Amino acid sequence: MKKHYEFSLARFWAMVVKEFIQMRRDRLTFGMMVGIPILQLILFGFAINTDPKHLPAALLVADDGPLQRTLLSAIKNTTYFDFVRQVKTEAEGRDLLARGEVQFVVNIPENFNHDLLRGSRPAILIEADATDPAATGNALGSLPAFLDNALQNDLKGPLAWLAPTNGPAALRVHALYNPEGLTQINIVPGLLGVVLTLTMVMITALAITRERESGTMENLLSMPTRPFEVLIGKIIPYILVGYIQISLLLILARFIFHVPMIGNLVLLFAAALVFIAANLSMGITFSTIAQNQRQALQMGVFFFLPSILLSGFMFPFRGMPHWAQDVGEILPLTHFLRVVRGILLKGNGPADIAPHLWPIALFTAVVLAIGVKRYRKTLD
Repeated sequence: MKKHYEFSLARFWAMVVKEFIQMRRDRLTFGMMVGIPILQLILFGFAINTDPKHLPAALLVADDGPLQRTLLSAIKNTTYFDFVRQVKTEAEGRDLLARGEVQFVVNIPENFNHDLLRGSRPAILIEADATDPAATGNALGSLPAFLDNALQNDLKGPLAWLAPTNGPAALRVHALYNPEGLTQINIVPGLLGVVLTLTMVMITALAITRERESGTMENLLSMPTRPFEVLIGKIIPYILVGYIQISLLLILARFIFHVPMIGNLVLLFAAALVFIAANLSMGITFSTIAQNQRQALQMGVFFFLPSILLSGFMFPFRGMPHWAQDVGEILPLTHFLRVVRGILLKGNGPADIAPHLWPIALFTAVVLAIGVKRYRKTLD
């Protein structure tokens, strides 16, 4: 008599065939298994760059002489600086830095050429948005060598005495918002957005699929409620959860990591409402598409991966190729990182963060409309 616990090749092969059939039926899971590695390869291979170049810079020139033009050409030749704006005052340059429109402001002071020809070693002032040290470190580090050699062709003959080994002009760098270049000053505020994205999307992605799998979906469908009412009703409780998370993270950031909080925290909480709603809408929409909780979680992972890699949280946003930046501009996390870092580290006000709030609100409206439409199909 054959014992049941003995290995059977027939039973083994039957299980293999059964799993392949199940895999063929669950096409979404199979697509995720193939799609996520491909997405990771593309993002890490093409989009991630820890040495960003062609960073936008503003120019403040108070002395338009031939020698300063040579030095500015040397700065541009480092390939790290692209002069995209010319400002008239230091306040205008600081405003561009605060809004994140430029990464640097290069300031050429008055009488620069005159002082240089007298051997006074006038200083070129560079103000940098150092909230992300990885975005500015290599650029600033490349300048001394370039500036020391920039005027070799100009300082010849009678002017040769002006070309000592340490260069005819001095370099002054003001690293704003994070003068010590501490990584946690940049990372910890960004974690507010990352944690909210992960938890809000994942939790709400299970909302409707859990109802369907537990058998309570029929009761919900029999209630005299509109699809929009059901979806909003499921979102509202998690908004409170999101605010609890933000409060805890801010307390830890302040007292453990000593993150400066220059701006208005009430403004930050108000802006966070738009971001929380965007992630909850994304999760609810996933739950209307997925057939089970496993698929809902897979969709959440598929959304979270590009969000964390293309938003500027882990790698400098301006270091990515243009197509990756275009994708990143769609994601709510990209804009919320600029909002939270701008408020906490730069003291930004409502006018400064408004350009980053309306894309999040638009994303929320579009995604929620898709979720309502999908929920109506479920009603049918």
